[in-house]
Amino acid sequence: MAEERRGSWFGFGFCGFGQALGSGRGRQVHSPEPLQTPGEGEGADVCRVSASWSYTAFVTRGGRLELSGSAGCAAGGCRDAWASEALLVVLRAGPGRGSGTELQAWAPGSALSGEPLWAHTVGPEAEGEDAPGGEPQAGALPLLPGGRAYVSPRPPFYSPLAPELRARRLELGAEHALLLDEAGQVFSWGQGRHGQLGHGTLEAELEPRPLEALQGVPMAEVAAGGWHSVCVSETGDIYIWGWNESGQLALPSRSLAEVGNTAAGEGTGELYTWGWGKYGQLGHRDTSSLDRPRRVEYFVDKRLQVRAVSCGPWNTYVYAVEKAEG
Repeated sequence: MAEERRGSWFGFGFCGFGQALGSGRGRQVHSPEPLQTPGEGEGADVCRVSASWSYTAFVTRGGRLELSGSAGCAAGGCRDAWASEALLVVLRAGPGRGSGTELQAWAPGSALSGEPLWAHTVGPEAEGEDAPGGEPQAGALPLLPGGRAYVSPRPPFYSPLAPELRARRLELGAEHALLLDEAGQVFSWGQGRHGQLGHGTLEAELEPRPLEALQGVPMAEVAAGGWHSVCVSETGDIYIWGWNESGQLALPSRSLAEVGNTAAGEGTGELYTWGWGKYGQLGHRDTSSLDRPRRVEYFVDKRLQVRAVSCGPWNTYVYAVEKAEG
């Protein structure tokens, strides 16, 4: 069996709140740089990354949570974390011996001291899933282990899903949600005023509704931007819909307004980015915005294969490993 190649995390884009992003020098990083996490030096031990606007949450293979930016703290016993400006949601060991796993929601500036805003014990069917130590990734939250419920930054915070959905991935945009079920079918709900739901109208949907346009095309991944949506089929085709004000749909845009960006990897381990680039979050050594995909040459030049990507509102985090010889 081939020896596992340990990789590293890289960051680029906005770091005006002191987020750990590459070197962290200045307010912007325009090209990928090795990540310097608050307590661990280079980010080789990080296995989960979740970026909000003003701070970023990192979870290490050993279960240590580190916050960097406008919020800062460190805590142990964590399996996953999901950052938003309203809430920091953490999946961690319960307060007592044998108490299982607990989902906790905290104010981002609380430093995880005192009591959480609310807590929910995760059912025994989810025990042992999604533990740190595997392949680094963005993390499973806001979908809870077991795929039976999800969390959001607005009330009711904890929302159960219909049992028949059997979710394997859930992503939240600014006003909408995307769900990928075990059969590869995509569902969306929430506000639709920018076409981000993909149902052919601008109407809102209160409950998860399957995307009829994608029926019969099994999907492997889904992602939600602020007001646009992305999914990747099992054969590697990318489908994008919603708002295109920054070119984030990879379609011509007249304005290239300050809205959002998109990043996608491919089977060869190369990274392509497009959309809004004012803070260098596209990784092309400049602050240009793009309405078509462009390869990030840094990883090609360094002979690195991209394995995971986590896009924040104004910055991007990438996990990459060295290419195998031959």
